[in-house]
Amino acid sequence: MKIMVSACLTGENCKYNGGNNRNEKVLRLMEENEVILVCPEQMGGLPTPRTPCEICNGVVMTKEGRGVDQEFRAGAAKCLDVAMREQPDLIVLQSRSPSCGVKQRYDGTFSGKLTEGSGVTAELLMKNGFQCIDVEDLP
Repeated sequence: MKIMVSACLTGENCKYNGGNNRNEKVLRLMEENEVILVCPEQMGGLPTPRTPCEICNGVVMTKEGRGVDQEFRAGAAKCLDVAMREQPDLIVLQSRSPSCGVKQRYDGTFSGKLTEGSGVTAELLMKNGFQCIDVEDLP
């Protein structure tokens, strides 16, 4: 099986704070499957580390109020290009992220509250017919 995965889940230090979200279930998947790693934020030109971001009224903003929607959407488009070329059977993304969250994301108030809805990358991939799941939903 071919799986596209948020790179932070494999231990790559591309998370906003310079760390990662290493996940043992993802590492086990990597042993038995072909894996394609993506980091939409880096692919969109954002540095690591970077200021925390959330979707505020449909636009991705930093905690300081700077708009980074263009970078997030550029990274999402590049991830879609990879998915269209590679045709993964499954895409496993980091939960709650403004890029990768599949079911939920932070609500845009930078208060830690969650709201229903997808991040910009997850939304674009799903609109184009790709099966995406939050890492927390891996069996």
